[in-house]
Amino acid sequence: MSQTRLTKEEGQLLINIARENINSYIVGEDYSPDMELPEIFNEKLGVFVTLSYNGKLRGCIGYPEPYMQLIEGVLDVSIAAAFEDPRFNPISKEEFDLTKIEISVLTKPELVEINSYEDYFSLLEIGRDGLIIENSHHRGLLLPQVPLEWNWDIKDYLENLCYKAGLHKDAWKEEKTKIYSFQAQIFEEEGG
Repeated sequence: MSQTRLTKEEGQLLINIARENINSYIVGEDYSPDMELPEIFNEKLGVFVTLSYNGKLRGCIGYPEPYMQLIEGVLDVSIAAAFEDPRFNPISKEEFDLTKIEISVLTKPELVEINSYEDYFSLLEIGRDGLIIENSHHRGLLLPQVPLEWNWDIKDYLENLCYKAGLHKDAWKEEKTKIYSFQAQIFEEEGG
């Protein structure tokens, strides 16, 4: 799977931009990065911003497909993760000061080609593959770090992917179900 990769410094720069963007939004100011940005920030890449507070999820929003330039995506989804994730109240200034930011830059999702659902066990790898499931109008996504955090095996991962999409736990075995895999470069904020 070929994809341009970001350096650790570029990943940390994205995190700093996301933090400044959210801080500006909290105080009611517009934000625009006022520095020379690396060329890769202009590439169209999928991206997720995950916020955690006291080690627990506090917001996670992103674009699985490369719809827009990476920098635009980060600006967009950092605000969405902080203020528009329907699972949480909008973040407060006090809370955000203690919140850790993680950014996942994604490869383009590709359909996992199978002959039978058992093929998933040999084709998917925990920690490497993020997954998207589609079944009629249901769709769900889990980032590659999620099964590691929960200590899931492939079966647990697929069942929880189904739950995320609002499907029954064995929907991944159905012929009409499509599963796409992608990889992610994950950057975590220092400290937090």
